[in-house]
Amino acid sequence: MTDGRPGSGGDIRPAKAATGVAGLDDITAGGLSRGRIFLMEGDPGTGKTTISMQFLLNGAGAGERCLYITLSETEDELRETARSHGWTLPENFHIFELVPPEALLDNDQQQSLLYSSDLELGETTKRILDQYEEVKPDRVVLDSLSEIRLLAQSSLRYRRQILSLKHYFARHDATVLMLDDLTSDSADKTVHSVAHGVIRLQEMSPEYGAERRRLRMLKYRGQQYRGGYHDFVIETGGVRVFPRLVSLEHKTKFSREPVVTDSAELNALLGGGFETGSSALILGPSGTGKSLFALTFVQSAVRRGGKAAMFVFDEELGLLFSRARGLGIDIEAMVDSGHLIIEQVDAAEMSPGEFSQRVRSCVEEYDAKTVVIDSLNGFQAAMPEETALVLHMHELLQYLNRQGVMTFLTVAQHGLVGDMRAPVDVTYLADTVVLLRYFEAAGRVRRAISIMKKRTGAHEYTIREYRIDATGITLGEPLTGFQGVLRGVPEVIASPELMGHAPGTPAE
Repeated sequence: MTDGRPGSGGDIRPAKAATGVAGLDDITAGGLSRGRIFLMEGDPGTGKTTISMQFLLNGAGAGERCLYITLSETEDELRETARSHGWTLPENFHIFELVPPEALLDNDQQQSLLYSSDLELGETTKRILDQYEEVKPDRVVLDSLSEIRLLAQSSLRYRRQILSLKHYFARHDATVLMLDDLTSDSADKTVHSVAHGVIRLQEMSPEYGAERRRLRMLKYRGQQYRGGYHDFVIETGGVRVFPRLVSLEHKTKFSREPVVTDSAELNALLGGGFETGSSALILGPSGTGKSLFALTFVQSAVRRGGKAAMFVFDEELGLLFSRARGLGIDIEAMVDSGHLIIEQVDAAEMSPGEFSQRVRSCVEEYDAKTVVIDSLNGFQAAMPEETALVLHMHELLQYLNRQGVMTFLTVAQHGLVGDMRAPVDVTYLADTVVLLRYFEAAGRVRRAISIMKKRTGAHEYTIREYRIDATGITLGEPLTGFQGVLRGVPEVIASPELMGHAPGTPAE
């Protein structure tokens, strides 16, 4: 005999109930174990109601009966939340408002709440079980435990009440998600030991910019899960979670091949060009042409028929398009052809987890094989209260390398000449380090380029002058007649005719 519910009798359901929340099933290794009780806790406003409604809607969409038991919000408020996300609650999505608004106005009910907590707790539990017997749901959300904790009045009675609910729901094979807003006693861990799994939601408010939300799986009995903190956002349509990136999980096989640029001089300086599956750090003070160098590599990739993605933190896209067009690089044409995705990143509005997910989407869905992050200064600004910038970049770069992607990072150093420092040292992460410098010679400001490091092969150890004009970037011969170029004020150590200079620029 079967009762007609999905999974009853001969029906076979998956061992886990998918949450319906993008990214959360990845963290929980497929969802919530069926027939078990789970706890989701967090301060008000962290997204518990939204996630729990997505959990029930996912089950309802699969034909399961779902029950939302609310002790804190009214049914109208829950339906308004659903409408705000564009959701239509189906017939198998039941809402049970445990304490209707009119009951709160009844004098007898108020006396029961104030002076007969034992009776009220028993009545509350009975009404929960009666409603369950009426609906016979596969998925249940109980919102929230704070009210039950207040009615129980003591930790012992509260624990016994939760245990009795757990055993009841387990006998009926219901998957239960209990919510706790931590308003009554945030230090009480009673349900932690009783629940099969615990999810903690947090909201952080930086000094500037939008609030940041993250979650962590504190516990999941008998199940491997993705630990650590994971950023998430609440947007129209529900919650999106961005699982923490673990680069070791994304190994792929690809052929490492050298990729040459359109400049023979730059290829010579690089020892034959860059290689697929490697990263390059373009380092230099403001105005030396770091973004332009990155765009040069993007243009070369597009000409070869490849796809590229560029994430711009510091410059307004309209200005970048105009500036690049004046240097012979038509970004709009590359975008219109479908070979380039370029995104303006607002550092004050995006978390590191969301940014990593955007990069992954461009690589895995768009098949971008060249990625530019301009600049790391902007990425650092996006996470002012984060202390793990280098770890974020390590995982992201390792992931991109293992996907066979050429990655270009730009970093603006403080100062113009002399002793300059970067806001963060990531030179050890990059496979190639390109150093751009200003230097002064004979009353003129000039630019020099050198390769400080290259893991994937030999390179020139010389310093070359370069010029930026309407044709783009032009490199000259090695500056063999100077020393001290990297300090900004070089000394002449040879006659002028031995000094290298950029094509078209007379030797001083």
